[in-house]
Amino acid sequence: MKAEADPNLIVYFGGEYVPLREAQVGILTHALHYGTGVFEGIRGYWNDTEQQLFLVRPVEHYQRWKQNCGILRIDVPASAEQLCEITAELVRRNSLRTDIYVRPLAYKSAERVGVATDDQDAFAVVALPFGQYLPDKGLHVGVSSWRRLEDNSIPARGKICGAYVNSALATDDARRAGYDEALFLNENGQVSEGATCNIFMMRRGKLVTPSVTENVLEGITRDSVMELAQHEMGLAVAERAIDRSELYICDELFLTGTAVGISPVVRVDHRPVKDGVIGAVTGEMRRLYFEAVRGNLQTYRKWLVPAFGSRQQAEPEPVGAASAPSNVAR
Repeated sequence: MKAEADPNLIVYFGGEYVPLREAQVGILTHALHYGTGVFEGIRGYWNDTEQQLFLVRPVEHYQRWKQNCGILRIDVPASAEQLCEITAELVRRNSLRTDIYVRPLAYKSAERVGVATDDQDAFAVVALPFGQYLPDKGLHVGVSSWRRLEDNSIPARGKICGAYVNSALATDDARRAGYDEALFLNENGQVSEGATCNIFMMRRGKLVTPSVTENVLEGITRDSVMELAQHEMGLAVAERAIDRSELYICDELFLTGTAVGISPVVRVDHRPVKDGVIGAVTGEMRRLYFEAVRGNLQTYRKWLVPAFGSRQQAEPEPVGAASAPSNVAR
């Protein structure tokens, strides 16, 4: 799905709430040239019965984002709780009564030429309407010829902007070859993750996913799936290396992520997964997950923060205004 944003959408930029059309950066901005930014993705789901939009695990997302920003020495002055309230305020100001996607972005904001970083940081938050990211059907995925980035090159766990050229290359090849999504192998030749999502397979009665040392994003949806699998479905969950050929002989396969939710896979490299239809475990996992994130499972209300009628109704105090740009090429 391509989410085209309304230029009148109110966003948080430079420490203020402004229309998207006014949220501009200069052409010499460091992050634009060198990929020195870190982003995050947060989902919000609309519950029509309650007339409420629930943000899904936003505190954990913002905590992860701030940690990842530290890899590039980017400072985000707002706390995770302040960022949650900024996000809820964006929902209210834009009257977003639909499923949404939230994109926080922190970046090196100096306007100059030169790869060395400095202390000029800025951040922004955008919340926009957003439906299905991948097709709502069984997916056909292909193993990419591009390998997943190594942690000692650019950490995949960091959601670093420049690292996503890796995902863009793999996705472009996959789509041109007729696949719905690309799968990465790491440099050891074992399964890492999708171009934009984590991966799970059912094999011999266990739910299996690559460990966090296989150059994967430490996904919050991934964590949610493991909790649902163990507590709601009674499944054993294993984190271990997965060989490519296991994908061809497993019983079920699905992708997880903030944008993709739970996306079943029915074909890999032109080979059917089992019988080539969405499996029972995958179907039930998808049902449980979407019931949970829409607020219909009481146990998992702990994951949710309501945007309308949230903890503070007063406008959040602006934080983290962008630093003034430096002179070019010092």
